[in-house]
Amino acid sequence: MKSRFELIATDTNCQARAGSFYTDHGVIETPIFMPVGTSATVKAVHQTELKHAVKAQIILGNTYHLYLRPGTEIIEKAGGLHGFMNWDKPLLTDSGGYQVFSLSANRKIKEEGVIFSSHIDGSKHLFTPASVVDIQRSLGSDIMMALDECPPYPSERAYVRRSMNITHRWLEAGINHFEKTNSLYGHRQCYVPISQGSVYEDLRIESIQAITQYSNPIYAIGGLSVGEPEEELNRLVAICCQHMPVQSARYLMGVGTPQNLLNSIERGIDFFDCVLPTRNARHGIIYTTQGIIHIRNLKWKDDFSPIDEKLDLQTSQQHSKSYLRHLIMSNEILGAQLASLQNLRFYLWLMEESRNQILKNNFKHWKDQILPVISARR
Repeated sequence: MKSRFELIATDTNCQARAGSFYTDHGVIETPIFMPVGTSATVKAVHQTELKHAVKAQIILGNTYHLYLRPGTEIIEKAGGLHGFMNWDKPLLTDSGGYQVFSLSANRKIKEEGVIFSSHIDGSKHLFTPASVVDIQRSLGSDIMMALDECPPYPSERAYVRRSMNITHRWLEAGINHFEKTNSLYGHRQCYVPISQGSVYEDLRIESIQAITQYSNPIYAIGGLSVGEPEEELNRLVAICCQHMPVQSARYLMGVGTPQNLLNSIERGIDFFDCVLPTRNARHGIIYTTQGIIHIRNLKWKDDFSPIDEKLDLQTSQQHSKSYLRHLIMSNEILGAQLASLQNLRFYLWLMEESRNQILKNNFKHWKDQILPVISARR
């Protein structure tokens, strides 16, 4: 089965959409949040918990990290990333472009690709549009991302244009190589173009026009949530969605807070990923149906109420805020596990509720009611 996106409903009061994205490893109901499993693991959460407690429909892995360690040879021997990590649902792999530009020292961008030094041992490597396709063929992800350059914020317009243009040329080279190669494991893979343009509206539109000349069931918006004000993020997401094909899914990369997600769904985004829920969990920032809890605060020391009694997550109904605070303050591994489960399940619950409200044509009204509740600092 070829990957495809089916648009099921659009809320008439805004641009929020509900859809289904079809892959050989299952159907993804959108809008959807993808937990980030950078190195073939979502930190502190086992795959069984991801499937049954978090109710994740798709998770994300990273080409840069998996290429460097354990390497594609090991993953190929395991039958691909699905087999290696024992995950039978859809997988998306990022191209590694963002990590090359954010983690690597002495990187050098050339027309054929980017030369970088490993953050592990300093060894030199070259990522090209073709090699990134080959690595993701080895990984066997259902959705693979094109190699792009993500400009930092702020960046001069001239630099952003040069960066955007090379991203477009890399996309063409990547598509040509993708079409000449085959999946190694018998399931279909989808190759996703990424638009860039930083905060420049005309460049954003130009980039979307460039990438959408290639027919695809999903397109991505990259280079946002890198430090720009939230008002800019909202404005640019709306502009991008206005110029993207209605019948294709839209993926906003690296975003974000629950407020970011709801605001972006309202503007027409379908897919999200971010490390925020698990990273913040490990630092004691807990997202709940009743607001944001800083569990290290003294006020929770003798609060024996459930972590989140309204969320359909057994561990957060069984354990108290006091107990979670004790675990986090003691740097116990279970603390990171319970907090990560809570945050991820909350994010997936938020996506499920968003979809339900879109199908009822009630998303905007519901969002305006729930956002102050879940954003409150408790």
